[in-house]
Amino acid sequence: MARPQHGTFDKVKTVAENRRARYDFFIDETFEAGIALTGTEVKSLRFGEGTIAESYAEVKNGEVFLINANVPEFSHGNRFNHEPKRPRKLLLNGREINRIYAAVMRKGMTLVPLSIYFNGRGRAKVELALAKGKKAPDKRATEKARDWKREQGRLLREKG
Repeated sequence: MARPQHGTFDKVKTVAENRRARYDFFIDETFEAGIALTGTEVKSLRFGEGTIAESYAEVKNGEVFLINANVPEFSHGNRFNHEPKRPRKLLLNGREINRIYAAVMRKGMTLVPLSIYFNGRGRAKVELALAKGKKAPDKRATEKARDWKREQGRLLREKG
């Protein structure tokens, strides 16, 4: 069975979003991955705390880890509270891990988290993307195209 394409994931509550990723990278393929979390991390995420702005994912020993994602300590946690920036294991299918590993090694792509959210079943998920970095001229072209789309919308509203 084929994986759903971007936009079809069942996002009920988005906790953290990496909006800068779409500006800095060409997004090629997206994946939905579960996250191995401790209890206080889940509670902290349910309160809407957490950032993935400077985070990335990497493949080590056949496993994928989310690096540098910040899930702040739970305010009512006790001495067993979690470490905010610890590496978190991502739960993916073996074939997906192999495909990601091959793309990162051969094509020089990067594994970037786009968002952390809770799905319909209440499970914390990460939307990962295989991406290729943009150079400055590419970013200018993207900005120019976005401005032109905005201008087109204005013109259509004025005329129509």
